[in-house]
Amino acid sequence: MARYTGASCKLCRREGEKLFLKGERCYTDKCGVSRRQYAPGQHGQAKKKLSEYGIQLREKQKAKKFYGVLESQFRKYFEMASTTKGITGENLLKILETRLDNIVYRLGFARSRAEARQLVTHGHFSVNGKNVNIPSYLVRAQDIIAVRDVSKENEMFKEIIDVTGSKVVPKWLESDLEKLKGIVLATPTREDVDLQVEEHLIVELYSK
Repeated sequence: MARYTGASCKLCRREGEKLFLKGERCYTDKCGVSRRQYAPGQHGQAKKKLSEYGIQLREKQKAKKFYGVLESQFRKYFEMASTTKGITGENLLKILETRLDNIVYRLGFARSRAEARQLVTHGHFSVNGKNVNIPSYLVRAQDIIAVRDVSKENEMFKEIIDVTGSKVVPKWLESDLEKLKGIVLATPTREDVDLQVEEHLIVELYSK
């Protein structure tokens, strides 16, 4: 599958805010957004007035980059959200939050969503005792996510936990870093999503 391989900081600078794509680095003075508060490229510092379409597009791009999802998959999630009971925009964010790679990151088993995606792909995690290597796998309430026994002694996880040990875990999740295991207590609500995005603009964009 195609995947963006350029500089992550440029994605944040394009959106004009931190999307925390590089984990702990985003909290330091090395953060690209903190050092250069303008868009990348030759004309990045020029002031541009966005059209209605441009504003809607930026909100969609922000959500895509935050969760590391490509256009085809993002549209698939939108279609799922639109056919689910409730508010479409909120449903979309809930679906994105319940991706396995996002859960692994939220639980503190990875320093960034990109790292979580890689760890899941390499087969380090199980869901309810079953090995799962699909980052887009959607978890449900009461699912148990755990590092596989064969991976628990990997020094990589010890390094990760040293960094994420003080991380605040969302209230809808429960994490046991000592046992490298977590549980999804409930389905996330809109208030649980910390991405500053106006999801109704995404709905308007796709509804045209």
